[in-house]
Amino acid sequence: MATDRLISPPWYVLGHRNPDADAICAAIGHAAYLRALGEEEVVAARCGELPPRVKAVLERAGLPAPILVDDVRPTAGSICRRSVVAVKQDDTFLNAYRLMVDHGVRAVPVLNDLGEVRGLLHFLDLLQLLLPAATDGTDVKLLHASLENIGATLGASALSGAQLPPAEEDLVMMVGASSQETIRRRLAMAQAEGTVERYLMICGDLPFVHQLAVEYGVRALLVTGGYEPSAEIAQQAKEGGMVVLSSPHDTATTVKLALCARKVSNIISDDFLSLSSNQVVSAFTQKVASSGQDLFPVVEAGTRRLMGVFSKSDLVDPPRTQLSLVDHNEFSQAVTGVEEARVIEILDHHRLSGDLVTRDPVRFINEPVGSSSTIVARRFREKNLEPDPAVALCLCAGLVSDTLNLTSPTSTEVDREMLDWLAGLAGVSADEFAESFFSSGSLLSHADAQSIVGTDRKEFREEGLLLSLSQVEETSLKGLQERKEELLEELRGLRHEHRYDFCAILVTDIRKHDSVLLAVGKESLLSKMPFDRTGSNEFAAPGVVSRKKQLFPAVCEAIRLRAE
Repeated sequence: MATDRLISPPWYVLGHRNPDADAICAAIGHAAYLRALGEEEVVAARCGELPPRVKAVLERAGLPAPILVDDVRPTAGSICRRSVVAVKQDDTFLNAYRLMVDHGVRAVPVLNDLGEVRGLLHFLDLLQLLLPAATDGTDVKLLHASLENIGATLGASALSGAQLPPAEEDLVMMVGASSQETIRRRLAMAQAEGTVERYLMICGDLPFVHQLAVEYGVRALLVTGGYEPSAEIAQQAKEGGMVVLSSPHDTATTVKLALCARKVSNIISDDFLSLSSNQVVSAFTQKVASSGQDLFPVVEAGTRRLMGVFSKSDLVDPPRTQLSLVDHNEFSQAVTGVEEARVIEILDHHRLSGDLVTRDPVRFINEPVGSSSTIVARRFREKNLEPDPAVALCLCAGLVSDTLNLTSPTSTEVDREMLDWLAGLAGVSADEFAESFFSSGSLLSHADAQSIVGTDRKEFREEGLLLSLSQVEETSLKGLQERKEELLEELRGLRHEHRYDFCAILVTDIRKHDSVLLAVGKESLLSKMPFDRTGSNEFAAPGVVSRKKQLFPAVCEAIRLRAE
C-alpha cells in the first residue's frame, strides 16, 4: 500500500493562457506526435476558452476540444494513494484488527455506508481499547456491543436457536471463576443496583454458575470450551428470555474475543484532519507537518467521500504534473502552477524571456518561423510520420492563423512548405481553407468585450513594466467603431485589476493588412507610440499585422524613448 497509486502524474501539452488558434492547434498536433512516438498517456489541453474559429475547425475535423486545465500544482488528489485499506464504521474490532495485520498498516480510515470518511482508526487505539480498566480491579469489564456481533466474533452458537439481537447494548462482562458464594454475592449486589439484567456471565463447564445466572436473570450466559449447560438450564433460560451462547474457545480467549466484538464506530472521533482533493499541496504542507496524524484521508471535492490517503513522507517529493509547453516560453503566460510542474519540453517561435526557470533540464525547440504549428509539422516530417487528416487540419488552422495565411512578416519558406504538406494530408485547398477560417467566428460581431480582449491576450514584462497585448483578426474593421468605447472600458478594467502599465488590443483587418490599436496606460508611454494617434486611446497602424514582429517591438521602442 505504501507506494500503490491509481494513476501517474498527467502529461499535458499546453499552450499559453488566453490561447489563440496556434496555441490550441499546436497542442493538439504535438500531443498526437508524442503519442505516435509511443507516449500513450499524453493529453492535449488548454488553459483558456476556445476561440470561435477554433471551435469551428474542431467541429469540421471531428475532434473534441482539448481539456481545460487552469492549474497544474500538485493537489491532495494527485498525491494520494488510491488503493486504500479502510474499514466500515459497523465493522468489529476483530475485523479491523485482522485487516490491519493482513495489510501491514498502522492506521486506516473509517467509512460509513456511503463511503464517507467518519474518522481514523490507529493500531494503538485497538490495543488500548482491548485492555480497558476493570471496574473493580478484578474480573468485571464493561462492553458496548451487540449479542449478534459477540456471537459472530466468537463463532459461538445460540443454544435456543433464536436470532441474536443486532442492537448494541451496554453489557457488564463477568467471569464466573470464583467460588459459589462470591459469585452469588456479586450477582446479588448487581441485582440490588438494578444492573444484573446487563450482565454477560462467562464461564466454562460450571453448572452452579449456570444455575446462578438463570436464578438472577442475567442478560446472557456464555459457556466456554465448547461446553453446553444442561437441557434444564437451557429451558429455564429460554423461558426467562435469557440468551445462552456456546463458545468453542477457552475462557481467557473468549473474554478477549468478546471485547473485539465492539463496533469501530464506538471509538472514532471527528478530531482528525482530512483534505479535499482539490487542495493545493503547497498550501497545506505546513499544517500537515505540524499535525500529530500519520495518515491523512483525501475526500472528493465538495463531499466527504474517500478518494485516497497520503502520509507525511508523500510530501517530500510529490509527483509533479508533466508539461510540454507550446507557443510560449514565458512563465508569465503559462498555466498557473507551472513553477511546481515538471516541464519536459518547450516548442516556440517567440523571443526568449528572462523569467524562464526550470528545475530539470528540458528539451527546448525555438525556431524563427511563423507559427508553433509549423514546428510541430516539421517534427512529424523529420520522423517520417504523418498526422491523420483531422490533426493535419488543426495544424493548418494554427499555421494560417498566426501567419495570416502566409502574409504576415513572420512567415517563412518553412511555413509555406509545411502548409502545403498539411493541406494535402487534410484534403483541403490551403487558400480556400484560410478564407473559410477567417470568415468564421467574427468576435467583433458576436462576442462581448471581455471575450474580445481576452481571447488572444499575452502578458509581458519589459524594462520593469508590465504589459498586456491582445490581438483579434477580422475580415473587416466595419464594426470596430461601434465597439470601441466598450473595448476601451474593458482595457481600463483589466489594467486596474492587474496593475498593468500598458494595456492594448490590436484589431487587424486580415484582408487589407490594416490595424487599429486601442490602448490605455501611462501617458508617457502612449505619447511615444510610433503610430498615428487618432484619438486619446486610439492609433492607426497600417501594415501592422504581427504582435510579435511589429506591435511588441513598437511598444518596446516607446519604453526606451520614455526612459531617455
